[in-house]
Amino acid sequence: MTTLAIDGGDPVRRAPWPAWPPPASDAQRKLLAEVVDSGHWGATSGPLCEQLAAEFARRHAAKHGIVLTNGTLALFVALRAAGVRPGDEVVVPAYTFVACATAVLLLGAVPVVADVDPAHLHLTAGTVRPALSDRTRAVMPVHLAGSPAPLDELLALAAEHGLAVVEDSAQAHGAAYNGRPVGAHGTAGTFSFQSSKAMTAGEGGLIVTDDDDLAARIWSACNVGRVRDGAWYHHAEIGWNLRMTELQAALLLPWLERLDDEVAARDAFARRVVDGLAAADRPVEVVPQPPGTTADSRHLLMLRAAPGVDRDWAGRALAAEGVPVDAGYPPLGGLEPLRGQARALPAPGAEAAAATVFWLRQPQLMAGPDGADDVVAAVRRVFGDVRAFPAPPR
Repeated sequence: MTTLAIDGGDPVRRAPWPAWPPPASDAQRKLLAEVVDSGHWGATSGPLCEQLAAEFARRHAAKHGIVLTNGTLALFVALRAAGVRPGDEVVVPAYTFVACATAVLLLGAVPVVADVDPAHLHLTAGTVRPALSDRTRAVMPVHLAGSPAPLDELLALAAEHGLAVVEDSAQAHGAAYNGRPVGAHGTAGTFSFQSSKAMTAGEGGLIVTDDDDLAARIWSACNVGRVRDGAWYHHAEIGWNLRMTELQAALLLPWLERLDDEVAARDAFARRVVDGLAAADRPVEVVPQPPGTTADSRHLLMLRAAPGVDRDWAGRALAAEGVPVDAGYPPLGGLEPLRGQARALPAPGAEAAAATVFWLRQPQLMAGPDGADDVVAAVRRVFGDVRAFPAPPR
């Protein structure tokens, strides 16, 4: 048997992984220089933020797009525009980033943490239904890792109970469900341009919707309560300055032109890993795509160790082989800051994921066929003999 790198053997990979974000393209540098030279750096004086909003919405089959400061505040603004008020409840998944809950808390509302489907790690109608109460106003499906949540059943449940559906699409630029890009299937959808995302300007966010009135409320909330084409000092409602800058838009607009190619590259990487591990008799699997997935943007590639395998030791062993991985999210309902502020349902699916799932991130997924082969070789080596694993901690 080959000696593992963690035990002193030679690693599978010594080469560095691609940088993320990648170096700025010529188109980005050119547009940034034009913005700097113009002196129109803010959204109130330059054209690029509005152009980005329109083109991103068009790419995601939505009628309206509104850019703003970040993905967390995009959730806050979308929920507020959809009618969520203090004391209301919003159902969020138990396996997700903390911002899903903190955006709800920012409204004075209550995040209700519902379990996820143990196979695909998404909210489903079956996991959401027990979380509903007479105070529920919205459901927040998360397109985790770039794979679409089961929107048909969630939208049907929401319609049955008169609930808004705000899609957290922060990880799902370019993803599609049943032939339509994610984002505007429900009431609204939010995207993030934070540094780790498939499109990034360091920070930034965007909301898409097909609802004219909702779009107007969202725009107003992000522009200190103004209305489009209204007087500068006319404030029709409460709002804030949540505007993106023209410099951020200059980084993001050219990215739209290569988004599909990058989604395809990550998907090819993922499929090569899936194929490479399919024939291996190993206690590990790639988390499968949910039914209805037309396009998976592959923000992450999630793998799952078999129950009883020491996932954390495996992560250290993979890192020693030159393949760094991320242990992923803890169960949302158990986070200390949320205790007493969220209502958390039992979440065995999320707890199992927190103990067994690990992620490959953008730098690995953009590494091409050779990178995928290195991942397969490292995973097969580390998971080659489950008897060699230290016993999981009690």
